[in-house]
Amino acid sequence: MFKEYDVIVVGAGHAGCEAAAAAANLGSKVLLITMNMQTIAQMSCNPAMGGIAKGQIVREIDAMGGYSGIVTDESMIQFRMLNRSKGPAMWSPRAQSDRMLFAAKWRQMLEETPNVDFYQDMVNSLLVKDGRAYGVVTGLGHEIKAKSVVLTNGTFLNGVIHIGEKRLGGGRMAEKAATGITEQLVSLGFESDRLKTGTPPRIDGRSLDYSKMEEQKGDEEITGFSYTDSKKIQPAEQRSCWITYTNQQVHDILKTGFDKSPMFQGRIQGTGPRYCPSIEDKINRFAERDRHQLFVEPEGFNTVEIYVNGFSSSLPEEVQYKALQLVPGFENCRMFRPGYAIEYDYFPPTQLKFSLETKLLENLFFAGQINGTTGYEEAACQGLMAGINAHQKARGLEPVVLKRSEAYIGVLIDDLINKGTDEPYRMFTSRAEFRTLLRQDNADLRLTELSYRIGLASQERMEKVRTKEEGVEKVKSILNSLTLDPAEVNPFLESIQSASLTLKQKASQIVLRPNISIAQLQASVAKIEAALKGIEAEIVEQAEIQIKYNTYIEKERELVSKMSQLEDLVIPDNFNYEKLVSLSTEARQKFKKIRPRTLGQASRISGVNPSDVQILMVFMGR
Repeated sequence: MFKEYDVIVVGAGHAGCEAAAAAANLGSKVLLITMNMQTIAQMSCNPAMGGIAKGQIVREIDAMGGYSGIVTDESMIQFRMLNRSKGPAMWSPRAQSDRMLFAAKWRQMLEETPNVDFYQDMVNSLLVKDGRAYGVVTGLGHEIKAKSVVLTNGTFLNGVIHIGEKRLGGGRMAEKAATGITEQLVSLGFESDRLKTGTPPRIDGRSLDYSKMEEQKGDEEITGFSYTDSKKIQPAEQRSCWITYTNQQVHDILKTGFDKSPMFQGRIQGTGPRYCPSIEDKINRFAERDRHQLFVEPEGFNTVEIYVNGFSSSLPEEVQYKALQLVPGFENCRMFRPGYAIEYDYFPPTQLKFSLETKLLENLFFAGQINGTTGYEEAACQGLMAGINAHQKARGLEPVVLKRSEAYIGVLIDDLINKGTDEPYRMFTSRAEFRTLLRQDNADLRLTELSYRIGLASQERMEKVRTKEEGVEKVKSILNSLTLDPAEVNPFLESIQSASLTLKQKASQIVLRPNISIAQLQASVAKIEAALKGIEAEIVEQAEIQIKYNTYIEKERELVSKMSQLEDLVIPDNFNYEKLVSLSTEARQKFKKIRPRTLGQASRISGVNPSDVQILMVFMGR
């Protein structure tokens, strides 16, 4: 019934979808196995993509030729560029999505991708021989062989749902858990643990009084996520989100359920996400605060269902409902379903190579929440890289690894493998030491050529990047050579209370002023408008960023160059750390467990001191 595949992907969430698409577009024959064909690319929690640092990741996925950016653009109901008041390194795109349209668009794109086959079944175990995975065994008893296997099981591995004192087996509400894989992997020597996440109640939007809430509209300019010409909604078509707040009465009602809380009563053993705590955790940890912000988010164009962002809970259903009725605008709310917590197995990611292949079993790759991450974007980028490397492995090619200086994706994977995680990992801009280089506006300039070389990014994408690069250089050249007379530019400068010119000055020098943009100059100075006529706004903005931040960008590039010297110092696979008696005990244990490839990687391992790295460097030199 089944042929042998190049790559089998287990699970069709965000990681699984990107893995299947990447491997297939590189030329592998791919089988995507999911327990339910109707929930491919399901947005299990918040119906949104992007946000702080996450938006940069989606743009990087798109620059590499992944699908998340296109799907998000074509299913969004609202777009906002966050942090516009800060520097470009902090700008982060975010889209509110139509939940059903998002999943439908993902499935459509996968079905239109040659080389992707689908099968609905549960995978119970792996086919393993001589330290290599060579396929899977399904619940219906099928043995399906493949050269590489990618596990993207999400929250389904021995998943348990908690609502108050109720305890249900499941990977998502009304969907059964996956069993068998954890037990087999542990028997083979893998280390596993438990994590917890949660979701808020869903509410009937017709029962809410929006006049008591603060409206949050989308941007007037929709740049989106994809560097392709993806179809986006018009600004006027966007749906608004709304903001309201809890209060002391709400908190008092929630506290009445603490004696039945699975989290406070110890029934949940897994660690929850630090940066997305449940509402009961918030009022317990931040007892001094008398209110917490809630975002009231529509689930799509053609549904009344509302997602209450900020009210994640596993308290008893009746407690959740009574508390919600005391939130302004929710007095007459009707609940579609309660919030719940879910506890699931994951495998500490220090057990992986940088390719996301496991160290213990050759040909086996992990991506997504199985590695301890949280969030669609973090899962999707791991899926992309696991799919690429599963294809590379199946073809006997070298793995593709992104550096910390190349992408937020590189930061995420490097963090997971070197530091591990004992709580759901979430990406922030603060995790990246080179964030001036890793902006959302230049992901295509950073990554598309690399992806094109391995055969994933298309010729069309590469040509767009070259056109953009040429356009940016043209704009910079024009502004560096164009001289402005005081008479031409002073009326504009005076209108914005910026210092007037007394002598002629190059246009690029005026652009360096912090309160001036090229767009403003185009609109106010005829000579600049004529010189830049017909050049796309995206190219002009990119040129402006490079001009304004050139000094900072060059400093970061110098730092990258210095640090890359450590990355080039490769540690032999068979290096004997036991002979380094001058190493700290913790460093020796970490080095033996993680087996860093380079001195650069060794220096980033949690618990390793600079002196440990120097000792290692000295002995390698000998």
